[in-house]
Amino acid sequence: MLEDKMLELAVKTVDDKKAENIVALNMKGISLIADYFLICHGNSEKQVQAIAHELKKVAQENGVDIKRLEGYDTARWVLIDLGNVVVHIFHKDERVYYNLEKLWGDASTIELEGVLR
Repeated sequence: MLEDKMLELAVKTVDDKKAENIVALNMKGISLIADYFLICHGNSEKQVQAIAHELKKVAQENGVDIKRLEGYDTARWVLIDLGNVVVHIFHKDERVYYNLEKLWGDASTIELEGVLR
């Protein structure tokens, strides 16, 4: 799957599970890890797990290999590596603490208006 389509699929999937403050960062030329970071949060451990579970299911249904999934059991920061798109699903309290948007401040934010609701 093309990376732009994978990012769009991931955005729609986390949005469908009511993830909050969805932000996509263009990591091209900044990180060797991925071309895009998708960052969002849930308000409880159950919601974080529901978002992660749905994203894993949708990725698999679309033939996308999940390279790595970490943090699901504690549901404080779940990382899902979809190859060129890495999704960070935080518990709302952890998101403020880790503040990935500031850490990767050199990355441009991708406009998601056309993708969300």
